[in-house]
Amino acid sequence: RQTPWNADTNVWWDDVMKNSSEECEPEWVDAEDPLFILYTSGSTVAGYLLYTALTFKYVFDYHPDDVYWCTADIGWITGHSYITYGPLANGATSVLFEGVPVYPHVGRFWEIIEKYSVSKFYTAPTAIRLLMKYGQEPVRKFNLGSLKILGTVGEPINPEAWLWYYNVVGEKRCPVLDTFWQTETGGHVITPLPAATPLKPGSAVFKQPWPAIMRTVYGNHERFENTYFKKFPGYYVTGDGCRRDKDGYYWITGRIDDMLNVSGHLLSTAEVESALTEHPVVAEAAVVSRPHAVKGECLYCFVTLKNGREFSHSLAEELKKQVREKIGPIATPDFIQNAPALPKTRSAEICAAGQSYHILKR
Repeated sequence: RQTPWNADTNVWWDDVMKNSSEECEPEWVDAEDPLFILYTSGSTVAGYLLYTALTFKYVFDYHPDDVYWCTADIGWITGHSYITYGPLANGATSVLFEGVPVYPHVGRFWEIIEKYSVSKFYTAPTAIRLLMKYGQEPVRKFNLGSLKILGTVGEPINPEAWLWYYNVVGEKRCPVLDTFWQTETGGHVITPLPAATPLKPGSAVFKQPWPAIMRTVYGNHERFENTYFKKFPGYYVTGDGCRRDKDGYYWITGRIDDMLNVSGHLLSTAEVESALTEHPVVAEAAVVSRPHAVKGECLYCFVTLKNGREFSHSLAEELKKQVREKIGPIATPDFIQNAPALPKTRSAEICAAGQSYHILKR
């Protein structure tokens, strides 16, 4: 496959490394200096920027002889904290991967683990569910004896995927770390560790600050306070529902706001609806979640067209393309349905709950 090359921006790795020193003098900075500013999707149409930091060493129990591999996109928060800054700050040996887990064959992940003797493996439940459907045979073709820890990130992992990951990939000997955190937290805040205080179902909140927490919403500190600290004064509100079972395990039950988790990426329903209504024939739009066997959730969109316009397959594809171009491939709707009218509240706001009920009944 031909890769586009731009001499102004691209360089050959070997050319750079052959004259590079193995020593790197650290740059001393203040503890409160921001590490990076990252865009994340919010519950309003516009996204926002934020400061954050990182954690790495202790969650993955990293040692100098380990080989670590995180399969996330580097541009995502997991890629920032656990591909770039976390491993580099610890001098970790890391595998960098570009591509998809099923090309050129469905055993691509397992082949790489064997080839580079990966000991700490970190991926998303979506990838696990995708590979599950190909069964155990592609996994058994490779020696995964180097694995010590398996991690998951980005979305809740369902029991079936967890068991397959533990039994088949980890061969019943590798602990599975189901890590809970957010772009805003900068690093892990809940991992499978023993706990002692019972917690009834409710919202996930944190009572104490931690080093990696975001410091502000860039250019709008008032929004930072209102979004994360107003609902429960003094506590950071994650926006997720949470319960703790009788065995002491925490279950993240999903978003309690207008956010959808698609393949481990949070998407704002308002952003998608805005992209749809920017099309000249769309009068109104409502976006809801639909269960998906691989992605966890997918986008089911209802659109009401302007008078005199007709819905068609070509229009649906055109709308999908528009959302993809305006937000990104991860936001491409799986379904777009014509709705002559959308249910509304007394204040004339679109009621997505009614549409969600319609989808679940179907």
